[in-house]
Amino acid sequence: MLRFIGFVLDTSTVNVITQVLVTLALVFIMVSPDIVIALRILLPFIVQVGYGIGCEWLWRGQTLGKWVLRMRVMDAQGLRLQFSQVVMRNLLRPVDSLPLLGFVGAVAMFLNRHNQRLGDLAANTVVVRQPRLREPDLDQLLSRKYNSLRDHPHLEARLRQRVSPAEAAVALQALLRRDELDPSARVGLFSEIAARFRSLVEFPPESTEGLTDEQHVRNVLDVVFRVRRDDPAGAAKSAGRGELEELAGK
Repeated sequence: MLRFIGFVLDTSTVNVITQVLVTLALVFIMVSPDIVIALRILLPFIVQVGYGIGCEWLWRGQTLGKWVLRMRVMDAQGLRLQFSQVVMRNLLRPVDSLPLLGFVGAVAMFLNRHNQRLGDLAANTVVVRQPRLREPDLDQLLSRKYNSLRDHPHLEARLRQRVSPAEAAVALQALLRRDELDPSARVGLFSEIAARFRSLVEFPPESTEGLTDEQHVRNVLDVVFRVRRDDPAGAAKSAGRGELEELAGK
Protein backbone atom coordinates (compact mmCIF):
# COMPACT_ATOMS: atom_id res chain seq x y z
CA MET A 1 0.00 0.00 0.00
CA LEU A 2 2.80 2.41 0.92
CA ARG A 3 4.63 1.65 -2.31
CA PHE A 4 1.44 2.42 -4.25
CA ILE A 5 1.07 5.77 -2.48
CA GLY A 6 4.71 6.54 -3.21
CA PHE A 7 4.14 5.55 -6.84
CA VAL A 8 1.18 7.94 -7.07
CA LEU A 9 3.24 10.80 -5.58
CA ASP A 10 6.13 10.17 -7.96
CA THR A 11 3.83 9.77 -10.96
CA SER A 12 2.16 13.08 -10.14
CA THR A 13 5.57 14.74 -9.90
CA VAL A 14 6.61 13.25 -13.25
CA ASN A 15 3.37 14.43 -14.87
CA VAL A 16 3.90 17.98 -13.60
CA ILE A 17 7.50 18.05 -14.85
CA THR A 18 6.42 16.65 -18.22
CA GLN A 19 3.65 19.20 -18.63
CA VAL A 20 6.02 22.05 -17.73
CA LEU A 21 8.56 20.87 -20.31
CA VAL A 22 5.92 20.53 -23.03
CA THR A 23 4.58 23.99 -22.22
CA LEU A 24 8.06 25.51 -22.34
CA ALA A 25 8.69 23.83 -25.68
CA LEU A 26 5.47 25.30 -27.08
CA VAL A 27 6.22 28.77 -25.74
CA PHE A 28 9.90 29.13 -26.57
CA ILE A 29 10.40 26.78 -29.51
CA MET A 30 8.58 26.86 -32.83
CA VAL A 31 7.60 23.23 -33.29
CA SER A 32 5.26 21.43 -35.63
CA PRO A 33 2.17 19.57 -34.40
CA ASP A 34 3.93 16.27 -35.15
CA ILE A 35 6.80 17.19 -32.86
CA VAL A 36 4.35 18.17 -30.14
CA ILE A 37 2.70 14.75 -30.42
CA ALA A 38 6.12 13.07 -30.29
CA LEU A 39 7.04 15.10 -27.22
CA ARG A 40 3.86 14.10 -25.45
CA ILE A 41 4.61 10.44 -26.20
CA LEU A 42 8.34 10.37 -25.46
CA LEU A 43 8.71 12.92 -22.68
CA PRO A 44 6.76 10.97 -20.03
CA PHE A 45 9.10 7.99 -20.55
CA ILE A 46 12.24 10.14 -20.57
CA VAL A 47 11.18 12.15 -17.52
CA GLN A 48 10.00 9.09 -15.59
CA VAL A 49 13.25 7.21 -16.15
CA GLY A 50 15.43 10.29 -15.67
CA TYR A 51 13.56 11.34 -12.54
CA GLY A 52 13.91 7.89 -10.98
CA ILE A 53 17.58 7.50 -11.85
CA GLY A 54 18.53 11.03 -10.81
CA CYS A 55 16.65 11.03 -7.50
CA GLU A 56 17.54 7.51 -6.41
CA TRP A 57 21.22 8.00 -7.17
CA LEU A 58 21.64 11.51 -5.76
CA TRP A 59 19.35 10.92 -2.76
CA ARG A 60 20.76 7.46 -1.95
CA GLY A 61 17.78 5.37 -2.98
CA GLN A 62 14.97 7.87 -2.47
CA THR A 63 12.59 9.76 -4.73
CA LEU A 64 10.19 12.45 -3.54
CA GLY A 65 7.47 9.86 -2.90
CA LYS A 66 9.83 7.53 -1.06
CA TRP A 67 11.20 10.40 1.02
CA VAL A 68 7.70 11.44 2.13
CA LEU A 69 6.88 7.86 3.15
CA ARG A 70 10.33 7.16 4.64
CA MET A 71 11.13 4.46 2.08
CA ARG A 72 14.42 3.73 0.35
CA VAL A 73 15.81 1.49 -2.39
CA MET A 74 18.61 -0.79 -1.17
CA ASP A 75 20.74 -3.60 -2.54
CA ALA A 76 19.04 -6.91 -1.73
CA GLN A 77 22.18 -8.18 0.02
CA GLY A 78 22.68 -4.99 2.00
CA LEU A 79 25.66 -3.87 -0.08
CA ARG A 80 26.21 -0.35 -1.37
CA LEU A 81 23.63 0.55 -4.00
CA GLN A 82 25.32 0.75 -7.40
CA PHE A 83 24.50 3.18 -10.20
CA SER A 84 23.95 0.26 -12.58
CA GLN A 85 21.26 -1.09 -10.24
CA VAL A 86 19.50 2.27 -10.15
CA VAL A 87 19.59 2.48 -13.95
CA MET A 88 18.36 -1.10 -14.41
CA ARG A 89 15.35 -0.85 -12.08
CA ASN A 90 14.26 2.47 -13.58
CA LEU A 91 14.68 1.42 -17.21
CA LEU A 92 12.33 -1.47 -16.50
CA ARG A 93 9.80 0.67 -14.66
CA PRO A 94 7.75 1.47 -17.82
CA VAL A 95 7.43 -2.28 -18.39
CA ASP A 96 5.24 -2.45 -15.29
CA SER A 97 2.69 -0.23 -17.02
CA LEU A 98 2.28 -2.61 -19.99
CA PRO A 99 -0.91 -4.70 -19.73
CA LEU A 100 0.53 -8.24 -19.78
CA LEU A 101 3.94 -7.59 -18.24
CA GLY A 102 2.39 -5.26 -15.68
CA PHE A 103 0.15 -8.11 -14.55
CA VAL A 104 3.15 -10.44 -14.38
CA GLY A 105 5.03 -7.84 -12.33
CA ALA A 106 2.11 -7.44 -9.92
CA VAL A 107 1.92 -11.20 -9.42
CA ALA A 108 5.69 -11.33 -8.88
CA MET A 109 5.43 -8.66 -6.17
CA PHE A 110 2.81 -10.64 -4.27
CA LEU A 111 4.65 -13.95 -4.61
CA ASN A 112 8.10 -12.91 -3.38
CA ARG A 113 8.64 -12.09 0.28
CA HIS A 114 10.40 -8.80 -0.42
CA ASN A 115 7.61 -7.49 -2.70
CA GLN A 116 10.09 -6.92 -5.51
CA ARG A 117 8.73 -5.78 -8.86
CA LEU A 118 10.36 -6.91 -12.12
CA GLY A 119 12.84 -4.04 -12.05
CA ASP A 120 13.87 -4.91 -8.50
CA LEU A 121 14.35 -8.57 -9.40
CA ALA A 122 16.51 -7.66 -12.40
CA ALA A 123 18.57 -5.11 -10.42
CA ASN A 124 18.70 -7.20 -7.22
CA THR A 125 17.20 -4.38 -5.15
CA VAL A 126 14.50 -4.07 -2.52
CA VAL A 127 12.42 -1.16 -1.24
CA VAL A 128 12.45 -0.88 2.55
CA ARG A 129 10.72 1.41 5.02
CA GLN A 130 12.91 3.30 7.44
CA PRO A 131 11.65 3.55 11.02
CA ARG A 132 11.41 6.92 12.67
CA LEU A 133 14.54 7.15 14.78
CA ARG A 134 15.09 8.82 18.11
CA GLU A 135 18.34 9.49 19.91
CA PRO A 136 19.21 6.86 22.55
CA ASP A 137 20.19 7.49 26.14
CA LEU A 138 23.88 7.97 25.42
CA ASP A 139 24.85 8.19 29.08
CA GLN A 140 23.74 4.58 29.54
CA LEU A 141 25.20 3.34 26.27
CA LEU A 142 28.51 5.20 26.03
CA SER A 143 31.02 5.81 28.79
CA ARG A 144 32.34 9.24 29.75
CA LYS A 145 35.93 8.05 29.49
CA TYR A 146 38.63 9.81 27.46
CA ASN A 147 38.00 9.58 23.72
CA SER A 148 41.25 9.86 21.76
CA LEU A 149 39.40 10.62 18.52
CA ARG A 150 38.39 14.00 19.94
CA ASP A 151 42.03 15.11 19.97
CA HIS A 152 41.63 15.85 16.25
CA PRO A 153 38.63 18.19 15.81
CA HIS A 154 38.94 18.43 12.01
CA LEU A 155 38.92 14.64 11.63
CA GLU A 156 36.15 14.42 14.22
CA ALA A 157 33.98 16.77 12.13
CA ARG A 158 34.79 14.84 8.95
CA LEU A 159 33.82 11.57 10.62
CA ARG A 160 30.51 13.03 11.75
CA GLN A 161 29.78 14.08 8.17
CA ARG A 162 30.68 10.75 6.60
CA VAL A 163 29.00 8.27 8.92
CA SER A 164 25.49 7.81 7.54
CA PRO A 165 22.42 7.42 9.79
CA ALA A 166 22.08 3.80 8.62
CA GLU A 167 25.69 3.01 9.56
CA ALA A 168 25.28 4.68 12.94
CA ALA A 169 22.09 2.67 13.55
CA VAL A 170 23.84 -0.62 12.73
CA ALA A 171 26.70 0.20 15.10
CA LEU A 172 24.22 1.21 17.78
CA GLN A 173 22.35 -2.08 17.43
CA ALA A 174 25.63 -3.97 17.71
CA LEU A 175 26.45 -2.23 20.99
CA LEU A 176 22.98 -2.76 22.41
CA ARG A 177 22.92 -6.47 21.59
CA ARG A 178 26.58 -7.31 22.10
CA ASP A 179 25.87 -9.49 25.15
CA GLU A 180 23.48 -11.63 23.09
CA LEU A 181 26.30 -12.71 20.74
CA ASP A 182 28.75 -15.51 21.29
CA PRO A 183 32.36 -14.27 21.72
CA SER A 184 33.57 -15.11 18.20
CA ALA A 185 30.54 -13.53 16.52
CA ARG A 186 30.90 -10.45 18.71
CA VAL A 187 34.57 -10.01 17.78
CA GLY A 188 33.83 -10.54 14.08
CA LEU A 189 30.92 -8.10 14.03
CA PHE A 190 32.79 -5.26 15.71
CA SER A 191 35.82 -5.95 13.51
CA GLU A 192 33.71 -5.34 10.39
CA ILE A 193 32.02 -2.22 11.76
CA ALA A 194 35.31 -0.74 12.99
CA ALA A 195 36.95 -1.45 9.62
CA ARG A 196 34.13 0.42 7.89
CA PHE A 197 34.53 3.44 10.17
CA ARG A 198 38.31 3.42 9.70
CA SER A 199 37.83 3.46 5.94
CA LEU A 200 35.71 6.62 6.20
CA VAL A 201 38.28 8.70 8.11
CA GLU A 202 41.86 7.75 8.91
CA PHE A 203 43.02 8.96 12.32
CA PRO A 204 46.70 9.14 13.35
CA PRO A 205 48.00 5.81 14.73
CA GLU A 206 48.52 7.26 18.20
CA SER A 207 44.78 8.00 18.43
CA THR A 208 43.72 4.41 17.81
CA GLU A 209 46.67 2.47 19.20
CA GLY A 210 45.61 0.01 21.87
CA LEU A 211 41.88 0.36 21.13
CA THR A 212 39.86 -2.79 20.56
CA ASP A 213 37.46 -2.78 17.62
CA GLU A 214 34.53 -2.52 20.02
CA GLN A 215 36.05 0.49 21.79
CA HIS A 216 36.76 2.12 18.44
CA VAL A 217 33.09 1.75 17.52
CA ARG A 218 32.09 3.26 20.88
CA ASN A 219 34.40 6.21 20.30
CA VAL A 220 32.99 6.78 16.82
CA LEU A 221 29.41 6.78 18.11
CA ASP A 222 30.48 9.15 20.88
CA VAL A 223 31.76 11.52 18.19
CA VAL A 224 28.66 11.11 16.01
CA PHE A 225 26.06 11.68 18.72
CA ARG A 226 27.79 13.82 21.32
CA VAL A 227 28.54 17.05 19.53
CA ARG A 228 30.81 19.64 21.08
CA ARG A 229 28.97 22.69 22.39
CA ASP A 230 31.40 24.90 20.48
CA ASP A 231 30.57 23.17 17.18
CA PRO A 232 27.17 24.52 16.05
CA ALA A 233 27.60 23.15 12.53
CA GLY A 234 28.20 19.70 13.95
CA ALA A 235 25.20 20.05 16.21
CA ALA A 236 22.98 20.85 13.26
CA LYS A 237 24.39 17.90 11.35
CA SER A 238 23.82 15.56 14.28
CA ALA A 239 20.28 16.81 14.82
CA GLY A 240 19.52 16.21 11.17
CA ARG A 241 20.29 12.52 11.51
CA GLY A 242 16.97 11.85 13.22
CA GLU A 243 16.32 10.19 16.56
CA LEU A 244 17.66 6.69 17.26
CA GLU A 245 15.97 5.52 20.45
CA GLU A 246 12.96 3.90 18.77
CA LEU A 247 15.19 1.76 16.59
CA ALA A 248 17.33 0.85 19.59
CA GLY A 249 14.32 -0.44 21.45
CA LYS A 250 13.32 -2.84 18.68
